[in-house]
Amino acid sequence: MAAEDGLVCAFLLDGQGGGREIGWPEIATWRPERGLLWVHLDRAGLDAKRWLRQGSGLDPVIARALLAEDVRPRELRIDDGLLVTLRGVNLNPGADPEDMVAVRTWLEPSRIVTVRHRRLMAVSDLREALASGRGPTGAGAFLVMLSERLIERMGPVIDDLIDEVDRLEDAVVTAHSAALRGDLSRVRREAISLRRYLAPQREVMARLAHEQASCLAPDHKGLLREISDRTTRFVEDLDAARERASVVQDELNNLISDQMNRTMYLLTVVAAVLLPPSLITGLLGVNVGGIPGTDHPLSFAIVIVLIMALAVIEIAILRRLKWI
Repeated sequence: MAAEDGLVCAFLLDGQGGGREIGWPEIATWRPERGLLWVHLDRAGLDAKRWLRQGSGLDPVIARALLAEDVRPRELRIDDGLLVTLRGVNLNPGADPEDMVAVRTWLEPSRIVTVRHRRLMAVSDLREALASGRGPTGAGAFLVMLSERLIERMGPVIDDLIDEVDRLEDAVVTAHSAALRGDLSRVRREAISLRRYLAPQREVMARLAHEQASCLAPDHKGLLREISDRTTRFVEDLDAARERASVVQDELNNLISDQMNRTMYLLTVVAAVLLPPSLITGLLGVNVGGIPGTDHPLSFAIVIVLIMALAVIEIAILRRLKWI
């Protein structure tokens, strides 16, 4: 079904895990007694905006919330319905996973409306489940399945992030500092971006598990509680990854600082050894009369031997002082 008008897909659920895909004409004539309706819209579509504002019968506050541009995870019960906004990792080609995609959901006992702007793989999973007869049987089951698919898609992304932190911890001693710094910055940025939406989503899941809504049965709340626990674990993993990346960054800075200090110390020792010979050669190189040894054939060799002897004496003194 074409999505240029804003309708991504629409299903009339049979209550047994299956559903029949429908279009705008059947959506316009739908009545609650015909079955549970799921309408999935792209908020950029003009027909979708028009239907939400004028043809859906939704409260204007709900319609504005579904069409909001920048949203954070939230949950709000209005009368007998639930307004839920969730986020999932962006698995679209060429996209960054931490650029999380929002799905805005309105649930009633007889109707579900979901709105997105970018494609979300979790919603595609629901469509495939309905086509195979393994989909949700009601509004509460729909919310549970959507939340499960979102959290399942996040797992591999967070696991990859933790593996990357493990690699950086092992490579901190041997890797090139510039490359390692770039990787550390990327890991910390990803962890912060993912946590920005996962932390409030954890709170949303916890509140949904105790929400008094007719579309949520006790078993749905139990499953939502499990999803809340998994989300909490992911948030803790992100916090741990960020802290570990900070520790690696500090260790890298210490290594770079130690390398710089050793280099500066070596240059200081070399300068200290060369300073007296440089003073002697500078004095002997002035263009004034009276420089001793100018007519002696061994003067240059004598000066070289004296300078070398002076350097050896300086090195011996530095060693005795344990400066080198």
